[in-house]
Amino acid sequence: METGSVTTPFGRRSMTLGMLANQVMAGEIKPDQSVDKWKLFRALCEAKPLLGIGDRALAVLNALLSFYPKNELAQGNGLIVFPSNIQLSLRTHGMAEQTVRRHLAALVDAGLLLRKDSPNGKRYVRRDRAGEVDEAFGFSLAPLLARAEEIEQLAAEVMAERLHVQRLRECITLCRRDIAKLIEAAVEEDIPGDWQALYSEFRDLIEGLPRSPTTAQLELLLDELTGLRTNILNQLEIQVKSTKQRGNADYIERHIQNSNPESISELEPSFETKQGATAEPDNDGGSVTAAKGRGEAGHPFPQTEEEQSRRPGVRNDGGGLKSFPLGLVLQACPEILAYGPDGLIRHWRDLMAAAVIVRSMLGVSPSAYEEAANVMGPENAATVMACILARGGHINSAGGYLRGLTRRSEKGEFAIGPMLMALVRANAPAGRKVG
Repeated sequence: METGSVTTPFGRRSMTLGMLANQVMAGEIKPDQSVDKWKLFRALCEAKPLLGIGDRALAVLNALLSFYPKNELAQGNGLIVFPSNIQLSLRTHGMAEQTVRRHLAALVDAGLLLRKDSPNGKRYVRRDRAGEVDEAFGFSLAPLLARAEEIEQLAAEVMAERLHVQRLRECITLCRRDIAKLIEAAVEEDIPGDWQALYSEFRDLIEGLPRSPTTAQLELLLDELTGLRTNILNQLEIQVKSTKQRGNADYIERHIQNSNPESISELEPSFETKQGATAEPDNDGGSVTAAKGRGEAGHPFPQTEEEQSRRPGVRNDGGGLKSFPLGLVLQACPEILAYGPDGLIRHWRDLMAAAVIVRSMLGVSPSAYEEAANVMGPENAATVMACILARGGHINSAGGYLRGLTRRSEKGEFAIGPMLMALVRANAPAGRKVG
């Protein structure tokens, strides 16, 4: 059987130079060349993005290969298969005949099949007296054999690209984790630096990535995240070196000053009125419940004796309120979680959105909350609203209470730390509470 002869398509299908080129290429197959058809088919499945074919076209090709009697594609075995469209439909699990024809045409256009049409366009075989195939009309698998090496190379490129993307995603995930935890550690350790700006830059990089990014976009993101992580590490290393240079004497002095393990207010002044005093009046017509004695019943935020005895009026070194990690705020005020988007609070924006809902629910006027946000900062104002929600049953007027805290914050007489720690102790198991 002559497989190198040039044939033209039957009917209205026109002849193209691409078809002629494929037939010429198929005629250059070496006599001893062979390839395992199913191994080649697996390579085709890998290389399909580069070959321009889809899953259903591959299903049709798989059916055609199943009609080839040998496992090895070789010129000596004959490379023509001639199933009818009905048989192909059955072996493609009931695919419509029109769909089968469309995908057969796609395989021909992709240069993976050749048509060898009979005079009347039918697919059939003519055998000799010995029963051997004399001539067959149908689809030639010769292009698959001729392009076997090219297809395997394309498959290797696709697999290498997939592995490269997988490693890029792994590196990006590690960078994201490192940056988030390093910033969190810096905030918890109160290390000087514009950590809010760095975190905002980090979120902008992550949120700017498309849903289906290209390899180039992933590489660019990884470079930017690596640079940001290096910047953060440099700032933290400078702080570590400066801490070591202070010497052991300074460390021992600080340890003696904070030797009481039950005291949580060494770094923050007390923020509540002294025992036995009443809260200052407010513009919203309410006041804080007067503290008539020690304990939770007499104060919205119970404090230790050391915290109650400390004098207010100590201003922070920075002249403003100290920020606390979001995780600590949620640990102290778990009630605020119910008001976050979808019942979750993942970042400060969610907490601020929940605080607006709580403000309205507790009857705090927009002006009072806006004033608190301007004085304390939006994150701290949201934290205070979460604390007020947690102890709302002990506060007569949430709006008046918030205005009072805002005025004290302006004077440097208020700190959030003791408030949060009191709530953490209140939420702790009974056997673990301190104070």
